[in-house]
Amino acid sequence: MLDWLENDLLLAIHSCEPASSDASFRRYFRIKVPDGQFIVMDAPPLQENVEPFIRIANLLTRSLVNVPTIFQQNLGDGFLLLEDFGSQCFLDQLNEHTAAGLYESAFDSLFKLQTNTPKLDSGLPVYDEPLLKRELAIFDDWFLERSLDITMPEPLRNTVHDILIASALEQPKTCVHRDFHSRNLMVLNADSPGVIDFQDAVIGPVTYDLVSLLRDCYIAWPERQVEQWMAQYYQRLLQTDLINCDLDRFKRWFDLMGMQRHLKAIGIFSRLHIRDNKSGYLKDIPRTLNYVTAVCAAYPELAGFGRFLHEQVLPKL
Repeated sequence: MLDWLENDLLLAIHSCEPASSDASFRRYFRIKVPDGQFIVMDAPPLQENVEPFIRIANLLTRSLVNVPTIFQQNLGDGFLLLEDFGSQCFLDQLNEHTAAGLYESAFDSLFKLQTNTPKLDSGLPVYDEPLLKRELAIFDDWFLERSLDITMPEPLRNTVHDILIASALEQPKTCVHRDFHSRNLMVLNADSPGVIDFQDAVIGPVTYDLVSLLRDCYIAWPERQVEQWMAQYYQRLLQTDLINCDLDRFKRWFDLMGMQRHLKAIGIFSRLHIRDNKSGYLKDIPRTLNYVTAVCAAYPELAGFGRFLHEQVLPKL
């Protein structure tokens, strides 16, 4: 990587330090040069493909979403030279005094992503039933079976999956970032937030990114505040004809979409621990599972799953 930067790009590097950790095989470094600094992505080609990152960065830039500029690329070795958005993400600065302003800027960015990104000619894959099923299976395989040695009864599993998948598929479709949360939104002096980690974007359910943001796996807010923010954004979507439903239906979509995402996240956190020896995410499982049990308590059709979690899963945590 340094050979490419210094000998191919002729950069005079003063320092090179790790910039952030990642749940994938990608690594990020911050390099300082005489007239500024950059981020270098190192994505090993055998494990990662940087082409979706490049393609989606261009797409989101055209949608007026502030993503890092790609200055140079080396596809053969999996290196990208990127604009540096700094080291302050939303999670670092969120508190009861800053939340209103930070989330308002996040809503503005999400609205651009959802309304400006074309659905038909974007080239993005679709968040379809097979993908939803694969994601739910991560919870069953890696959290229940491999982490806790629990097998969910098949009729219960099928019921839960059917409810969550049907709700996701009936929603209006839009561009979905898939990880729109406090760790991937960077606080900037201008045009904040900077949006990162967008390479897995798809066309999918309209509530997905909103619930990722408001029921964040890494920070929780009082439910009354979450519902207030959700209702405000609902009105924004309604006024632009992106949706055509009442608030109760939108909230059901929001709740069930969040549950699908949180089950997947719990499975991924467990997989990172078991397979990749990355245990830092285990502390986020209780918060994430709490979202799931709260949704189960609110919908009678999920009461059986709620009992299963309370009787067999929670005692093992």
